[in-house]
Amino acid sequence: MNSGNFKVDYIIIGLGLAGIAFAEQLQKENKTFIVFENESETASLVAGGVYNPVILKRFTPVWNATEQLKIAVPFYTSLEKKLHIKIHTSFPLKKVFKSIEDQNNWFTASDKPVLSQHMNPKISKEKIEGIIGDYGFGEVYGTGRIDTKKLIVAYRKYLEDKDQIRYENFEYRALEVQKSAVYYKNITSRYIVFSEGCGIANNPFFNHLPLNGVKGELLTIHAPDLHIDFLLKSTLFLLPLGNNYYKAGATFNWKDKTWTASEEGREELIEKLKNVIDVPYTVVKQSAGIRPTVKDRRPLVGTHLKYKNMGVLNGLGTRGVMTAPKMAHELFSHMEYGTELNAEINIKRFL
Repeated sequence: MNSGNFKVDYIIIGLGLAGIAFAEQLQKENKTFIVFENESETASLVAGGVYNPVILKRFTPVWNATEQLKIAVPFYTSLEKKLHIKIHTSFPLKKVFKSIEDQNNWFTASDKPVLSQHMNPKISKEKIEGIIGDYGFGEVYGTGRIDTKKLIVAYRKYLEDKDQIRYENFEYRALEVQKSAVYYKNITSRYIVFSEGCGIANNPFFNHLPLNGVKGELLTIHAPDLHIDFLLKSTLFLLPLGNNYYKAGATFNWKDKTWTASEEGREELIEKLKNVIDVPYTVVKQSAGIRPTVKDRRPLVGTHLKYKNMGVLNGLGTRGVMTAPKMAHELFSHMEYGTELNAEINIKRFL
């Protein structure tokens, strides 16, 4: 696909979770496409990849969690088969209680119909070696992790083999948009979809959308005396990677927009770990990324006000693993069939 003039149904800009989900939707619908990926820092490459249907700060349900998981889990299972990789691990989550009040709030929340399917109403008082948990633990069901880095690396290779990806910066000035088609260099396409994460700031068609980058940093630690096979949520999360390795995170920094791991982030995570585990560990690695988040915590999905053949799929934030497959389906239906978008995700809400 790298020479001569050719036609496709879609051009996709960006190959994080949103781009992959949309590419999969197109293949399901027998649509042709090409992806432009500039290999800049992609939030999905450094994300923890955890999915969890409960907001544990307030014991409230994640927006549309049950509906999203019904689509997301089979989606990643099918990708494992297609790409011949293992990326999905399901495991329970244990929330560390910090007080009696914490316990009482848990009891109240787990009694609500929308949460009862995800929260065990019983409090576990077991002592877990290496974990500081004087007030016990609450267990959440339906949680797990997608290895997003492994997925993106494998999916890039998959598209390379099909000659459907170009590793280059997309030049917005070279894009010509008409009502019936879009033209970019030697490509004629019916539609174009932008899923470039924080790169949207440079996009002249959608840079008015209120997407903010939030820096998150993670530590990978090795703790030989810690043996847990569940996701632990305390003042930070502790994610088992196998062989006594764990991911610990994450920080939230609204000011620093660099992709460089910082000493400040490292110190913050080490300080928090003091209140979570009481066994020795070694920091093996530190990583950082910028999450594309929106002020109302809802994705950015929709089409350009003037050009209906120009779409955007962005702002998936910290829950991209859960939301990407569902949002890709919503955008495709909207662009192809004019299906009305949910007002909560439609970019028209920011007009």
